[in-house]
Amino acid sequence: MGHGDLPTLELAFPGPERDRGVAAILSGQKTALTGLLEIFEHAGEAVPAVGQRFSVLDSAGHPAVTIELVEVRVVPMAEIDDDFARAEGRGYSDVAEWRTAHEEFFRSDGVSEFLGHTPVMDDDTLVVAERFRVVESDDPARPVTR
Repeated sequence: MGHGDLPTLELAFPGPERDRGVAAILSGQKTALTGLLEIFEHAGEAVPAVGQRFSVLDSAGHPAVTIELVEVRVVPMAEIDDDFARAEGRGYSDVAEWRTAHEEFFRSDGVSEFLGHTPVMDDDTLVVAERFRVVESDDPARPVTR
């Protein structure tokens, strides 16, 4: 399967947040990501599966890196732990920082506009917690530095 045949994955919204996420993947700092289950359901998308590969896009919409999912769990927010929070590669020291950042993003104007409402965020809110490995950089100018 060529890069063009892979489903794409876009972190957050285009701009600095996405660019930091792509850089964190390429540097090996980011090995996990979290999605709000309600977003998958609203978009009519299936929850990703272990073994599935994605071409992660940069802010310009270009393929930056290919990842393969090695773990996928649908869990309440309360079940995310410090180890997973740190694996997100965003500098979270613990799950409290992870949760604050994710609640803020999931309640953002962009997400609320997409869903048509501001989602409820509490201990029981279901998230899709994914761990992945980098398969290869899609851009030779952006080497993977594992």
